[in-house]
Amino acid sequence: MLRLGGSEGNARLTGTTGVLLIALLAVEGVTILFLQPLISVHVFVGLLLVPPLALKLASTGWRFLAYYARRPDYVAKGPPHVVLRILVAPAVILSTLLVFGTGIAMLGVHPRSAALVLLHKASFVVWFGATGIHVLAHVLDLRRLATADWRAVTRLPAARFRLGLVVLSVVAGVAFAAGLAHLADPWLTWVAARH
Repeated sequence: MLRLGGSEGNARLTGTTGVLLIALLAVEGVTILFLQPLISVHVFVGLLLVPPLALKLASTGWRFLAYYARRPDYVAKGPPHVVLRILVAPAVILSTLLVFGTGIAMLGVHPRSAALVLLHKASFVVWFGATGIHVLAHVLDLRRLATADWRAVTRLPAARFRLGLVVLSVVAGVAFAAGLAHLADPWLTWVAARH
């Protein structure tokens, strides 16, 4: 059986996925600044982000479950800081679900759905603040965590497995985005008609 590395392996997976998400979210952030000309890129990258986000939520969710299930290596590592655990993590999770849920829902409705657009924008504001705090709390560990598996990939099957999960999440994201990006056509037409 493949040993996945316990709490340290989980931290490496979470860190590697986090670095990937920061890069993809930076691209998404640029599209927000120039939304009208880049709306198709905004939609594609937003959809591409869904599987990597699911992987990150799964890895952090696993840490939560393993800690409270009293797995020794997770208990020894300790819980996240109480503020991160009680306030920031729930805000990040709920606002992430809202931002991406409303973004995907917007692809299924007419572009003038003001309530959905407002909810998407409002949840983004909450998400940006909570995620910013989350990233700042973990930024010092990211380099070590994200590079550890790359350095060990030739000698540790678990490192290859974790990196494979990250790559698979990107491939799934590209497929997901390619399959649904056409749903943005009404939005593209609407934006073009306004200019």
